[in-house]
Amino acid sequence: MPVIMWFRQDLRLTDNPALTVAADKGEVLPVYIRDPGEAIGSASKWWLHHSLTALAGDLGHLVLRSGDPAEILAALCAETGADSVVWNRCYDPYSIARDTALKADLKDRGISAQSYNAALLAEPWEVETKSGTPFKVYSPFWRALSAREMPEPLPRPTLSTIDAPSETLADWDLRPSQPNWAVDFQDLWTPGESGAWSKLESFLESGLAGYAALRNRPDLPNVSRLSPHLHFGEISPRQIWARTRAENTPQRKHADKFLAEIGWREFSHHLLYHFPTLPTENWKPAFNGYPWRDDHADLDAWQKGQTGYPIVDAGMRELWSTGYMHNRVRMVVGSFLIKHLRLHWKHGLAWFHDTLLDADAANNSASWQWVAGCGADAAPYFRIFNPMTQGEKFDPDGAYVRKWCPELSRLPNKVLHAPFNAPAHVLAEAGVVLGETYPKPIVDHATARAAALAGYEEIKIAS
Repeated sequence: MPVIMWFRQDLRLTDNPALTVAADKGEVLPVYIRDPGEAIGSASKWWLHHSLTALAGDLGHLVLRSGDPAEILAALCAETGADSVVWNRCYDPYSIARDTALKADLKDRGISAQSYNAALLAEPWEVETKSGTPFKVYSPFWRALSAREMPEPLPRPTLSTIDAPSETLADWDLRPSQPNWAVDFQDLWTPGESGAWSKLESFLESGLAGYAALRNRPDLPNVSRLSPHLHFGEISPRQIWARTRAENTPQRKHADKFLAEIGWREFSHHLLYHFPTLPTENWKPAFNGYPWRDDHADLDAWQKGQTGYPIVDAGMRELWSTGYMHNRVRMVVGSFLIKHLRLHWKHGLAWFHDTLLDADAANNSASWQWVAGCGADAAPYFRIFNPMTQGEKFDPDGAYVRKWCPELSRLPNKVLHAPFNAPAHVLAEAGVVLGETYPKPIVDHATARAAALAGYEEIKIAS
């Protein structure tokens, strides 16, 4: 009898445990279900369209269905005679609840249902403190995880597949139009398993050297940009671990730092699994009393990259144009939203969810709470990034800001990251008119910093 392979966030053929099990059992019916209960952002829909296109090409065909997975899988079993369904696990609260109920429903129908780990180096329940509790701090978590023996990635299985009636990607209308705000994405990204491997190999060849220090420079190519591929499961952390560990000894320091960043992704999934309210509630309840502002104009200016702070605006424009933002800049723009504008971190989480190609429930929620200071392993909550000094330190030649804020391109480096402090003649020579060609700051740094600290003092007293 055929086996149904339910693809989810594991859109690859190699190192795919569920697919390997299905192939070993016999004929495989590969299916992807568009579940209306799943929240997927606009940018991620674009990636999903192209990733499913690539997967269907690698498989030969892929059955697409929309609706309740329980009903669809039961119907496919009836249509094909399949008596077994396999999939790889997801760890967000919605998926866990859905899959738990689904397994029970299929078993009641006499259908075998098995799930596997394809997304993480270790299951969230496998890494715990000596007292048997979840880790709440990254460093000991990573020491415990990285000390484990990592399983070898699985090879691509030999497949014999069957087909069934299918919807089309055109039916799903995942790509934007009127306007097509993703028009530049196709020149920047290659969704799919082969694209993921090309990205990894390119990074190891030309981006790994110097990574430990240069990963903080948004103007340099020393980051992997693998996050969308990882989110959609086009490459696995086991594969990245094995391939990176194979690098030459001279790069070991940088390879270890790169893998530690993969560890942050693992830690985020660990947190979301053990603390499922992470996307909706402050991890530290003391922050429930923080005096947030509610200012739609400031939020709109932040979203559009019109805050008057160049490193912030460059990051937000990069995000809109590419579906991606450099990690250092993510921290800067996050700090600005929360601590300069005192707008709730949930606004940032929602915007990133909709505009990031790599929008991931675990990474997104854990990272926003970390920046806010209310999350696990957070930096001192009273730390407030200075956007001017962050720009000067991490974009010292101004290449990043000049790329995304071209109206400032003629300003000298000395004032590029704080044009509001530039002498009038310098602005005039560069063709910059504050409030016209480039916005004036929507908030004063010193005033905003004092207000944020006062807010933190309130919750410190209240707690």
